[in-house]
Amino acid sequence: MLKRRNVNVVQHAATYLSIHPQFSISAITRYELLRGLKEKQALKQLANFETFCQHSSLVVPTLAIVDRAADLWVDARRGGHPGRDTDLLIAATALELQRVLVTGNTRHFSWIPGLRVEDWRQP
Repeated sequence: MLKRRNVNVVQHAATYLSIHPQFSISAITRYELLRGLKEKQALKQLANFETFCQHSSLVVPTLAIVDRAADLWVDARRGGHPGRDTDLLIAATALELQRVLVTGNTRHFSWIPGLRVEDWRQP
């Protein structure tokens, strides 16, 4: 979304903002993006992301989110599903807040019951 290269993503984002006052992102998502941008020393992208975050709602994990993520981790291990801690915390955040998880990586989340996932790259 921040790259503004994909027309579908830009359109979905505009539609979202016409309904909602701002974007919401998990603090875990912020962590994932920051670490990647910092590793690449992408200073312009870091500045753009910081501006985006200042105009977005940041969702900090609660105990309920952490507990749900732990349950998802166990389910992932037992079911042979991807179980990256960051992904599970992000999924648990969406589940606890009853929100849609927007990602280009739907495969990592498709196994989670009750989780609504959208890939905004698709029309």
